Amino acid sequence: MIKKIVTLGEIMLRLSTPTGIRLSQTDQFSAHYGGAEANVAVSLAQFGYAVYFVTKVPDHPLGKAVEQHLKCHGVQTNYLLKGGERLGTYYLEAGAGERSAQVTYDRKNSSFSKLGVDEVKIEEILQGASLFHVTGITLALSPSLRELVLLILLKAKELGVKTSFDFNYRAKLWSQDEASEAVKPLLPYIDICFCGELDAVHILGVHPADGSLSQEERLINYYQTIKEMYPNIQYLCSTFRTVISASSNKLQGNLYVGGKLHQSNVHTIEPIVDRVGGGDAFAAGILSGILEEIPAEEMVSFAAAASALKHTIQGDCNIFSREEILDFAAKEPGKIVR
Repeated sequence: MIKKIVTLGEIMLRLSTPTGIRLSQTDQFSAHYGGAEANVAVSLAQFGYAVYFVTKVPDHPLGKAVEQHLKCHGVQTNYLLKGGERLGTYYLEAGAGERSAQVTYDRKNSSFSKLGVDEVKIEEILQGASLFHVTGITLALSPSLRELVLLILLKAKELGVKTSFDFNYRAKLWSQDEASEAVKPLLPYIDICFCGELDAVHILGVHPADGSLSQEERLINYYQTIKEMYPNIQYLCSTFRTVISASSNKLQGNLYVGGKLHQSNVHTIEPIVDRVGGGDAFAAGILSGILEEIPAEEMVSFAAAASALKHTIQGDCNIFSREEILDFAAKEPGKIVR
């Protein structure tokens, strides 16, 4: 039986400048659709799951384009609501060399941010589901969305649905204190948590680890503390990223389960075609591994390979199949497949 997965979040129109052109000077953009939970949904649909994305978009051509985008990537739109006045937009100024990419949001008063609790049939969307996934970005958008996420998590626990939460902190959306206040009440209902070192310190208030410890030792310290705070969390996940330049990064996946940290090989990603969505691809890889109950080492290696592959294509979404990711993980980097 094909497993049902539900994600909730905002999908936006992304307008990107050409490399080497600043937002203030550009006269052209490339357009893509994406958002954290939508990107995870697309990845998981590529893996063969029945993925349902819960969102709200305006009832005009952009809303229709979003619906077509999701459908063409295999995501179910049964729970896509129509209404409101606008689709959230963000602008991406491409980075180059030592200059980082820059995001400018234009999403205030979007249709999704105005989504009301009474518009979502919570029990219906969760019926028969194996997993529910959401991120901190959704929490940042409105008080009503924070209320909705809590209600969904409570119902998920009642129905025996696994729950997944990615901190995905965005400083341009809210402060660390605001994030902390919103996130902490949800964590007692989370099974799978994507949380990095900075999330642990600045949002959960974990005491900073001894600076003499290695990066791995510090992460284990943080994850042990989080497990003590929230023993219900079964899996803690993150990535280590070394930024050499805007087009060259090193990436390693981390998975903490059963009191042990499992790590992938280090991927050298150069040149980076598009970094956006790399974390979502990693999250989807971990979630798939948990649903399929594969060994932790294989799980984190698959997830890191999925993230590395995402960096090689344009757009927010990772559109590689499970088989393609496994083949990539097993082959020499850059070798021609004939």
